[in-house]
Amino acid sequence: MERMRNGADTICSVSQINQYIKNLFVRDYTLSRVRIQGEISNCKYHSSGHIYFTLKDEASQISCVMFAGYKKGLDFHMEEGQSVTVLGSISVYERDGKYQLYAREITRQGAGKLYEEYEKRKKRLLEEGLFDEKRKKVIPPYVGAIGVVTSRTGAVIQDICNVSHRRNPYVRILLYPAQVQGEGAAKTLIAGIRYFENTDVDTIIIGRGGGSIEDLWSFNEEEVVRAVAECSKPIISAVGHETDTTLTDYAADMRAPTPSAAAELAVYSYRDFELGLKDAVYNLQVGIRHVLKMKSLCLARYEVALSHLSPQDQIRQKRLYLADSEERLRRLMEQKLTSAKHQMALYVEELKGLSPLYKLQGGYSYVADEKGDNIHSVKQLREGQALSLTFTDGRADVQVKKITPDD
Repeated sequence: MERMRNGADTICSVSQINQYIKNLFVRDYTLSRVRIQGEISNCKYHSSGHIYFTLKDEASQISCVMFAGYKKGLDFHMEEGQSVTVLGSISVYERDGKYQLYAREITRQGAGKLYEEYEKRKKRLLEEGLFDEKRKKVIPPYVGAIGVVTSRTGAVIQDICNVSHRRNPYVRILLYPAQVQGEGAAKTLIAGIRYFENTDVDTIIIGRGGGSIEDLWSFNEEEVVRAVAECSKPIISAVGHETDTTLTDYAADMRAPTPSAAAELAVYSYRDFELGLKDAVYNLQVGIRHVLKMKSLCLARYEVALSHLSPQDQIRQKRLYLADSEERLRRLMEQKLTSAKHQMALYVEELKGLSPLYKLQGGYSYVADEKGDNIHSVKQLREGQALSLTFTDGRADVQVKKITPDD
């Protein structure tokens, strides 16, 4: 570096020149901590977490970068055209040979006091219980009319109408044209709420499009917040974009990230309603058929039980029992008679074998003496003895003439 100061004949590399210039910036205390006001342009949020943007005024511009480590202190989303104050240091990026502002803090111009007032008011109303969940009303699931408090010319009412008519063409959308920013806006917002309180609308939507904190400030006014909290009809707040939050959002019965989302929340889908109704009818029919079937089975059981307990059935059962008993007794008697007959036949056959008459039928005769005693051996005979011979067909008296015993 000393050679650079000694003369123009010294030859330096590009890197040496850029490093020399950077050292000049570093040694300058003024550039190490500087505040610059300007308008944001070419703002890009990099995937690494760094934010690259340009700060400009009417006559000039400067490149800026905020590294991811400092982004934690950023309490708003940077967008094109925002007026901000940037605290940081100016240095040279040696690779490109360009100087730029390395931002450490970024605040929106004029927003600091509004944010402080916003936080104070939010804390006070929160302690008062204005934002308590128990104060909030339930949004009706099925509405016939919706009141919208917003600007007549903005895109909000158009978005709400488009979404509502797509979901349910039979819901009426009523507009109260209100001023949504600037002096007198709070009074028109309150007037819109009071107007719809005296109509037949089921739900009120209050909202507007996105903007700066100054643009949205009417929805942070205490009288507007109280009017929303005290409204007798349920209110959906749809102020700004999803990242914007106003005190009206806390006081409302429901907060929607966008006006279109508010319409989605407020208006039920007619198609889903029809499908749900069909499912309900089907389930009801199935349930009724099931109940009727169960009742029929139960009735049949009662009929059977009642028939078993009736006197007529008891008599019929006794008759059947007696008839069955009679039949069993008859069968038993027949069995006994059959068995007795069989036994009698056996006895008859046995008696036949013992009966003299049965033997006489085989050609034999019965020989008896004068006394009637049976003669069964020649040894009982004597010559001249009178005998009687009994045949099957009669009797004959004979006399023994000769006795001849067998050898």
